Amino acid sequence: MTQDNKKDPVTGIETTGHKWDGIEELNTPAPRWWLMVFLVTVIWAIGYWVVYPAWPTLSGDGERGGTVGAKEWTQYTQLEESQKEIIQRKQAYLNRFEMASLEDISMTPDLFAFALAGGKSAFKDNCATCHGSGGAGAKGYPNLNDDDWIWGGSLAEIQTSIAYGIRSDHADTRYSEMPAFADILDRKDIITLADYVIAKQAQRPTSSLGGDLYAENCAICHGVDAAGIRDFGAPNLKDAIWFYGDSRDEIISQISNPKHGMMPAWEPRLDLNTIKQLTIYVHSLGGGE
Repeated sequence: MTQDNKKDPVTGIETTGHKWDGIEELNTPAPRWWLMVFLVTVIWAIGYWVVYPAWPTLSGDGERGGTVGAKEWTQYTQLEESQKEIIQRKQAYLNRFEMASLEDISMTPDLFAFALAGGKSAFKDNCATCHGSGGAGAKGYPNLNDDDWIWGGSLAEIQTSIAYGIRSDHADTRYSEMPAFADILDRKDIITLADYVIAKQAQRPTSSLGGDLYAENCAICHGVDAAGIRDFGAPNLKDAIWFYGDSRDEIISQISNPKHGMMPAWEPRLDLNTIKQLTIYVHSLGGGE
């Protein structure tokens, strides 16, 4: 409810004429200090608007279309200034890093630490999607923590795999392809061959028919002893590591109609120093030879 303005009998201050539940609103002016602070903030805002980039405009002269500001300062120039020292220190390492071999880097503590830091970052950005953040891999994606390497686990061999990829579009890519034995053998022979491989891995007695089928169709790539041949990218069939699954059905399926994964060639996407850093990092995960 409202009523006519009058002075409050207690404070002597004129009321606004508004009253709610017996409580009258006093017409108390804002403190002078508050008005001063308000005016200062207004003046400060105007000054900030002039000196620094502020309001977006249609001119496009400033950073992302905003006003440039008399000081021509931006957060991007501030970032560049703050990173100059870091870039200079990094460049000092890169100059040495470029000239050093992978073996020299591994034996030089500061270069090795530099490679691990850069390699870990590059791995998360480019490799973790397939191999996992810790390099443990998954079905169809190699585990980089163990010592089982299809193409070899030395520094040079790892660098080659990273640079050129596996079955990629690079001219120097590593390439291997297991034939589909469903087009070569009948179903019964494929099952016999799968049982032979399973028994071989478990170190159980194997059938002579399975041995004959293996010798005729598989030994040329996987070796007479089934330990694999790296020159062909043929996996070791005697260990307990199975790329596409270790169940009987999965092994039969792989023999019948094999899956062939693809790793991209990183040479055109990453510079040589980053590839060297990745090589050192992957080699350090535990499985490097």
